[in-house]
Amino acid sequence: MSTHPPASWTGTGTHRAPRRLGPWIRCWSPRPAARLRLICLPHAGGGAGFYRPWAALLPPEVELWAIQYPGREDRFEDPMVDRMDELVTAVTDALVPSLDRPYALFGHSMGSAVAWEVAHDLRRREALGPRRLFVSGREAPGTATVGEVHRHSDDLLCRELRRLGGTGDEVLTDPDLRPVVLGCVRNDYRLIETYRPISRPPLRCPIEVFTGADDPELTPRSGRDRAGGWADLTTARTQVHTFPGDHFYLAPRRQEVVTAVLRRLDPSLAMGAHRWPSTP
Repeated sequence: MSTHPPASWTGTGTHRAPRRLGPWIRCWSPRPAARLRLICLPHAGGGAGFYRPWAALLPPEVELWAIQYPGREDRFEDPMVDRMDELVTAVTDALVPSLDRPYALFGHSMGSAVAWEVAHDLRRREALGPRRLFVSGREAPGTATVGEVHRHSDDLLCRELRRLGGTGDEVLTDPDLRPVVLGCVRNDYRLIETYRPISRPPLRCPIEVFTGADDPELTPRSGRDRAGGWADLTTARTQVHTFPGDHFYLAPRRQEVVTAVLRRLDPSLAMGAHRWPSTP
């Protein structure tokens, strides 16, 4: 395995480097005057770069931050973390000194569980809590099915990635990319599959549940459990938002997803979202 990941996987290439707010936070379009901040947490195997295209879709009033897990992209040489408590403590440590304005948390798949844990850790520390929690592509902690994919062979791990979509065969068959990607994925699957949430009082912020219509991890359903168990984890309102697509619906439906996020944060932010200039 090479000592550095190929640029095509890291997403760095010739793109403008993000502003680093310490090792854990990336910001591609700093907006000191923004009145809101959207803090995004990646899925298993993913990095902060997954959310980079969102920066160009946000209005000047909203600044995008993305959490960079170690062991990938520009943190490729940093040791990975495979325990939820260690990851949450590190993320919260990084966020607390900079929570100087209202914000929301958005987590996809594994990132939704991380975001929920971070919200609780922030409350424990009596820090400013999120205005909203956006959770995507995963049932609620304590409800989601826990497997042992991380214990199986590379071939089975590849089969799991193909089932979820979002990872092309050109990546899974590339002799340089495959071990890099599978190393991160296996680490993160170990983290989420060994994670056991503890019982705590519910959050007080609204929870917005996002899912793809054909997502095998969080299928839209009718009845009380339509929100994948998330409604039980807050005293505020929970809403479900369904988009066409599979587990990685966020990529092809990026504009719709960002618009929905803005609408839930403040309806005025979503008006004319497509007219904002692209961020270099």
